[in-house]
Amino acid sequence: MNLHEYQGKELLSSFGVRIQRGIVAQNADEAVEAAKKLTEETGTGWHVIKAQVHAGGRGKGGGVKLAKNLDEVKSLAGQIIGMDLVTPQTSAEGKRVHQVLVAEDVYYPGDSEPEEYYMSVLLNRSNGRNMIMYSTEGGMDIETVAEETPHLIFTEEIDPATGILPFQARKVAFNLGLSGTAFKEMTRFVTSLYKAYVQSDSSLFEINPVLKTSDDKIMAVDAKVSLDDNALFRHKDLAELRDLREENPIEVEAGEKGLNYVDLDGNVGCMVNGAGLAMATMDLIKQAGGEPANFLDVGGTADAARVEAAFEIILKDPNVKAILINIFGGIVRCDRVAQGVIDAYKNMGNINVPIIVRLQGTNADIAKELIDNSGLAVLSATEFQEAADKVQEVLS
Repeated sequence: MNLHEYQGKELLSSFGVRIQRGIVAQNADEAVEAAKKLTEETGTGWHVIKAQVHAGGRGKGGGVKLAKNLDEVKSLAGQIIGMDLVTPQTSAEGKRVHQVLVAEDVYYPGDSEPEEYYMSVLLNRSNGRNMIMYSTEGGMDIETVAEETPHLIFTEEIDPATGILPFQARKVAFNLGLSGTAFKEMTRFVTSLYKAYVQSDSSLFEINPVLKTSDDKIMAVDAKVSLDDNALFRHKDLAELRDLREENPIEVEAGEKGLNYVDLDGNVGCMVNGAGLAMATMDLIKQAGGEPANFLDVGGTADAARVEAAFEIILKDPNVKAILINIFGGIVRCDRVAQGVIDAYKNMGNINVPIIVRLQGTNADIAKELIDNSGLAVLSATEFQEAADKVQEVLS
């Protein structure tokens, strides 16, 4: 589950991470009031107006603006709220901006020039350890840094038995070229950041940039936070931060119906029981010359109601030209699934795309007989290759 920047910063702050302070606003008038309050609290005269959407690259799309007075705060907030923000991480249609973060200006003059760094905390899947990835090249896309100057990217892996150790935090500060007050500030920042990551059960923290201010404070100017959905039962307060407006509406509906669904860009809908089989089915569709339109795992209880719900979700995608149902009957009986498909088909009426049903496992022979004798426009298969051939046939 992704958080907005302002939510991520609030989470970081609760663990002692210094953040760029800000107040979220739903309209231009609220933005002005937020700016006034920030001026009273921080003394800042300039404010940064930042679109709050679940996508990176907001500045490139015009979603981050600097306001030098209250009139500009109101004008810029009015322009950003309601816009369809297009960034490198959104579709061509963009994402509708419903709110902005009015943040303090932290690039103030002082004894030294502000410096920007990149920092993230994530799981290294190759060895099962968390790692801190960081670079002196803050404010840039980390992919560009990795491609053009890979020697400027550092990683620090954390032993899960000990957690982050003091020498590791100091190593991060040293590699970033810091000294004095800024060095001490960075070690505290890194330690608190890692603590927040672990104790919130997050899957990703990305702070770009981490800023060293002109008076040697270290703070998070941005915050991209992704929480592990599987751990949200331990964090009811964080689960309440979910913004359904930022998510694919079909995926939201599927989740409410208990289906594991991910929307894709292809033309063949998939209905499968089990994540591993679903991945194999998507490979099968590719080999047959099609493109998977979704990942959909109906789980182990593929009864008529569940199958009908899955049909409804898949058919919401106008690009779907065929549906492949691939069920392995281990715990669930294939004949029960076949009857569920037949009942769902009849309940929904005419389905205008061809359906291939591949059932294998317990009572697969009975299931095939039920499908073949149903009188419905449903093609049955028992082998993977047979299913692939029929997918290729209906698409050609």
